[in-house]
Amino acid sequence: MISIRKVSKHYGSFQVLTDCSTDVQKGEVIVVCGPSGSGKSTLIKCVNGLEPFQQGEILVNGISVGDPKTNLSKLRAHVGMVFQNFELFPHMSVTDNLAIAQIKVLGRGREEAVDRGLKLLDRVGLLAQADKFPGQLSGGQQQRVAIARALAMDPICMLFDEPTSALDPEMVNEVLDVMVGLALGGMTMMVVTHEMGFARRVAHRVIFMDQGRIVEDAPKEAFFGTPRSERAQQFLSKILHH
Repeated sequence: MISIRKVSKHYGSFQVLTDCSTDVQKGEVIVVCGPSGSGKSTLIKCVNGLEPFQQGEILVNGISVGDPKTNLSKLRAHVGMVFQNFELFPHMSVTDNLAIAQIKVLGRGREEAVDRGLKLLDRVGLLAQADKFPGQLSGGQQQRVAIARALAMDPICMLFDEPTSALDPEMVNEVLDVMVGLALGGMTMMVVTHEMGFARRVAHRVIFMDQGRIVEDAPKEAFFGTPRSERAQQFLSKILHH
């Protein structure tokens, strides 16, 4: 579903990604973790062309992301993206937030778009909030709306960029529960997160990044059992210590 081959990216002289390669199969859930500034978010944004890269190749369902001839808007319509800060339209109701991209990008009629949006709102447990505006919802509720909005586009895969890091601790689980449900339902997912409980529960593989490189790419059992790299061992000892 996603193939990343020797991808490197830099801002001027600063190297952000160096020679990153991995594959994500259909139905796989991949957790990308590592210290701050390790390139995790940049890598995931390269997958749907939100960040350009200078070397290497990324294919999503056989389409080359870096090819100048690729219609990135069309590609992004099939790759769901959930950001750290929700990115909902504050002046639109929840229902309109769910419907607008379906109407504008997929060409659906309003009735069909609203119907699809409300079904997904029900799936994330928020049907009662359909007429509210984002500012009237908690952070956890807004993030669940953002997930429903991404799903409304019928994506072939979902990318999550630290979806719980801006939330109060009490709201984290309500978002993770929705993501676990997606994972168990067979959605192809790449998730940048520090939530190791989520990784242990549903990830097939864990990618550990440090200083712009993929240091480890291992099945979760191997990663949490005995990571091969000393850097990953240090990271886990700190993050799991408490």
